[in-house]
Amino acid sequence: MKIILRQDMDDLGLEGDIVHVADGYARNYLLPKGIALEANKQNIKFMETQRKKIEIKRLNAKEDAEKIKERLADVVITISQKAGEEEKLYGSVTSMDIATHLEKEGITVDRRKISLDKPIKTLGEFKVPVKLYPQVTGSIKVVVVPEE
Repeated sequence: MKIILRQDMDDLGLEGDIVHVADGYARNYLLPKGIALEANKQNIKFMETQRKKIEIKRLNAKEDAEKIKERLADVVITISQKAGEEEKLYGSVTSMDIATHLEKEGITVDRRKISLDKPIKTLGEFKVPVKLYPQVTGSIKVVVVPEE
């Protein structure tokens, strides 16, 4: 089924794109939640009239993402956790912990944008990528130290 996206989706495309998805995915998820419209003549004409607004919104969002990327380059987050022998943590450092520390620094980033493959479970320095916008990825330096 062909649909028109009404918002950006990482795995499908950007707002205003016409994409082909499985019928069930469109009928049961995308259309009821208002994420997409069915790609018929009327909806395609409507999206064409909205095209300029969408382009301006994309440019502004990309510029904001670039500014945040520049701020993230200078940020070093230090997280103290209880650690045992061989520098292993009793718990772990997750994307939620990193997002909380970023908010304390005055930078608001959705925790789902922080790309940790798996939680950090050892002491040390780590480069953590943050996907701010399609084609705009910053990185944060995270230092995990033992709690005293």
